[in-house]
Amino acid sequence: MSTSKTLKIKYLKTIGITNNGDNGRGFANPYDIAVGRAGRLYALNRCDPDRREFIRVGIFNLEEEYIGEFGYGYGDGDGQMVWPVAISFDSKKRLLVTDEYNHRVSIFTETGEFVRKWGVFGKSAGEFNGPAGIGIDTRDNVYIADQNNHRIQKYSIEGRFIGQWGEFGTRKGQFDLPWGICVDSNNDVYVADWRNDRVQKFDQDGVFIAEFGSSGTSTGYLSRPTGVAVDREGVIYIADWGNERVQLFNQSGESLKVLRGEATLSLWAKDFFNSNPDEVETRELSNLVPKLDHTPSDAYHISSQTEPFFWGPVSVTVDNNDRLYVVETNRHRIQVYQKEA
Repeated sequence: MSTSKTLKIKYLKTIGITNNGDNGRGFANPYDIAVGRAGRLYALNRCDPDRREFIRVGIFNLEEEYIGEFGYGYGDGDGQMVWPVAISFDSKKRLLVTDEYNHRVSIFTETGEFVRKWGVFGKSAGEFNGPAGIGIDTRDNVYIADQNNHRIQKYSIEGRFIGQWGEFGTRKGQFDLPWGICVDSNNDVYVADWRNDRVQKFDQDGVFIAEFGSSGTSTGYLSRPTGVAVDREGVIYIADWGNERVQLFNQSGESLKVLRGEATLSLWAKDFFNSNPDEVETRELSNLVPKLDHTPSDAYHISSQTEPFFWGPVSVTVDNNDRLYVVETNRHRIQVYQKEA
């Protein structure tokens, strides 16, 4: 397990561009990413009600080939979504998607065919009030961050309720709007406890193990964490959304690394500028890495004016090659990093 505070992680590239239309290459407020077979990447585009036609899952790869997409429209019908939040693959490579508005989980094949849905609104065991993060263990048990019920619920892949833990509060094992969730190779469960500014770790039955972070802006502190991922060595990656950064922790709770973002132009963006040379001049006049004379005190204003930085880093995913994918919803892109040995 890596414990060194000199952990090396290298920026690789950026994938993404804002969609000009409601389909095709590009993203529209992406919220999560999942890694499929043959190097395929699946980005969940959430959007807002005014741009509901953009809601879909886009399929592409690390080389930025846009492979396709699927979506069944805005609504509550089979395969449709309103406020999708998170996606994850099971062992059979079926893609599960949470929808906090429809209070349910929808399941698709990896090529986008709708399979089934489950979940109903409520506060009783097995019901949802705003399901957000989703994690799947090695036995295909599904863990859902039931945010407005301040709990974690556990299901079979078919949607059969197995158990739950958590309640509203600030003590260990309690939650205040849990959001992101992941499961490590030991089937331990990590929860981004959004309003409590921490990540909590549990075993698969909900027994509390540890917590990481507390409220603040300095290194090792968190502000409204939205996503969490764990690699094979146990390094914990946290989307520190309120601080506009990603932090890496070891299992002892030490902050190993802080990432602010290093984005460069994606191939998609370069293709756009090659086809629209007038936009290049506009871009050069925009001063996208300004010298901020007034030195804004909060991360949001710094990131919103500095193009390479993360702006809205809402989720993190780590693949089997120790590549980190950071999804930025405000800049419609994904920054990719590589952890080095």
